[in-house]
Order: sequence, then C-alpha cells, then structure tokens
Amino acid sequence: MTESSSRFEREFLKAALSLASQGEVDHLLYIADELIPPQDLRGRKCRKKLIYAVTLEPLANELLAKKERAIVIPAYDYARTERVKMAVVSALAQGAFKENDLVLCLTGRIGREVDTIMQMRIGSSLDDRVAIEGVKLGDEFNSQVVDALIQLALQVGQEGFEGHPIGTIIVIGDHNAVMEKSRQLTINPFQGLSEAERNVLDPKIREAIKNFSVLDGAFVIREDGVVLAAGRYLSATDDSVRIPLGLGARHAAAASITAGTKALALVVSQTSGAVRLFKEGSIVLELHQTARRT
Repeated sequence: MTESSSRFEREFLKAALSLASQGEVDHLLYIADELIPPQDLRGRKCRKKLIYAVTLEPLANELLAKKERAIVIPAYDYARTERVKMAVVSALAQGAFKENDLVLCLTGRIGREVDTIMQMRIGSSLDDRVAIEGVKLGDEFNSQVVDALIQLALQVGQEGFEGHPIGTIIVIGDHNAVMEKSRQLTINPFQGLSEAERNVLDPKIREAIKNFSVLDGAFVIREDGVVLAAGRYLSATDDSVRIPLGLGARHAAAASITAGTKALALVVSQTSGAVRLFKEGSIVLELHQTARRT
C-alpha cells in the first residue's frame, strides 16, 4: 500500500466516524476483523453507537469482555452488500436494532480495508421486513439461515431456470423428523460433501440450490444451514390442514410437513413466482414478485 493510499483510507475512516457521530445516526455497524484504532475513536460521540461485526468468535469474545458490542457473522467471501445484510440480521436477532433506527454501515471485502459506507433505515425496505419476520420465527432457527433462504427463494421465483419458471420447496429445521417423513426421489447431489462445503450461508451453495431447483422434490436443510438432501418426496399428509384455494400440491406438502414437525417450509410457486413460508401448517409470510425475468 502506498503512503498516499494509506493516507486516503485514514481520511475516509475519519470522515465516516464524523458522519456516524451526528445525532440522526442511531448505530455504527463496523463490519471487519481489523478494529478501529482507539485514537480514532477518542472523544467521538459515535463510540457509544459502535457495534463490531467480526468473523472470528474469539475476537468477538475479546470485545465483549471489554464491554464493547460485537456480533459474529459467517466468514464466507460475501459481496459487500451481502456482508451488510448478514450483519444487520445478526444484530436484529440480538435485539441491537429496533424499527426505524438509522444505521450507518462500514464494510469491505473480507481480509481487506474498509472501503464502503451504507446507510440503512431499519424496516424501510422489503429486505428489512423479511429479516425482521425471520428473527421472529423462534430461537431454534438461525435467523441468518432463514433470511438467506428467503432471499434465495425470491431469486428462484423471479429468475426461474434458463428463462423457464420453476417451483420448489425448501424445508428448514427438525431434520430428523423431516427425513423420516420423506424419501429420496433422485440421487442426492449433496451426498458425500463435508458440512462446511454444503452450508447455505456460502453463496456458492445457494447458487447450486438455484440450479438444483429444477429437480422434483424438496430440499431438506438443517437449522444451522447445512443442506442434507435435494430431491426428497414429502410423504407426510395431514387431512386437517387447509390451504387457500388455488394453491397446489407443493403448498399442500409444505403445510402438511410443517403441521407434523417443528420445521419451516418455503414454497416457490411455479405459476406466479410468489414465495410463501409455512409454520405449523399455516402461511406466516407471503411475498409476491413485482416482476419476473423471462
């Protein structure tokens, strides 16, 4: 790094900290494993607003021991906007933010200098609403996993596969019961991979799920995001479950599997691209596409 670029980065950080010190800003979310130099925080009002989002749990514990606020995010090489989203979901899950808070986010690519600043008003966008709803689903579910899968389902519904609309089911949680109440329809493309290689928090795995959505059957995903199987036929049926008129076999299967287990189920409608989230046999979140790619 040249002296001029290093000087510019220092000035960039100082300008961001000055902005974060303004009264309108409620929180400063600093998403990096390199901490802010103490001398840069000395005397600044933003110090009390600061929340670190780091990929290293020991570093987070060290910060917490010093009475700093810190959260842990996955260490995958996310794009900058996705790093911000993961950090915001974690902070929401821990009660660090409330609706209408203004959050200033500083981030960069993993292992590099902070180079990006974003402002977010919590609850003002569809992504925020989805994240907030995901957090409310219960402590047994990883809110980052649920949020990532809802966003993935929206992409599948919008983009389809090679220009053709497709539908799919993604079942999350209570995996032992779900596997007992389902059977394999096709070869499981995730069999034989290590758990680290098949976690939905990895963008590469989410891309693979989009491609495998053309397979018949459902995806079964553990609470922590590990993909156990694709192409599962959900054999659980519950005649007492009622779904709205016009919804088909995928929605009926999702309603039944969540009525008979503690799992969640996401359904992408092949007809409309809409995404519906089922819990305990009922739809708890419904998201409709504004446009579909053709």
